[in-house]
Amino acid sequence: MLQQGGVLAYSTESCFGLGCDPFNVAAIRRVLALKARPNHKGLIVIAASLAQVRPLIRPLSAAEEAELARYWPGPYTFLLPASPRVPPLLRGRHDKIAVRVTAHGEAAALCRALGTALVSTSANRAGQTSLKTAQACRRAFGAAVLTLPGRIGGSRRPSTIIDFETGRVLR
Repeated sequence: MLQQGGVLAYSTESCFGLGCDPFNVAAIRRVLALKARPNHKGLIVIAASLAQVRPLIRPLSAAEEAELARYWPGPYTFLLPASPRVPPLLRGRHDKIAVRVTAHGEAAALCRALGTALVSTSANRAGQTSLKTAQACRRAFGAAVLTLPGRIGGSRRPSTIIDFETGRVLR
């Protein structure tokens, strides 16, 4: 389904997320349309491991990887220099991409089972409240999205977003 450009709704740390193959431009367009999200903002990608993040980013030094290992898996999304392979729609108007190695067991298991990182943006229309249940996702998106059962984590707030290069906290 992902290879054919499908979109998933799945549980994450604080809400359900909408996700797709991060290299499938048609699927990214579907996610943006479902959310009514502007193209210039870019999207977060989650993974089960740094190995799943590597195709999305420029190579890191051993020291940089060690620094990221202090935070991952965990609720920290880092802006890292995007690989030239990253579709512009995924990173928006930025030259960096937002990535996180998730500590949410179900989301990490999904990435492991699929063998890939996933786009992960809150399941809601832009500006509206994030959806917290599979049932709410099915009501909101119907057959346009394959909604997986699951339980969100205990986090009340979305992940912290940090520019890795500058250390600046953006959210």
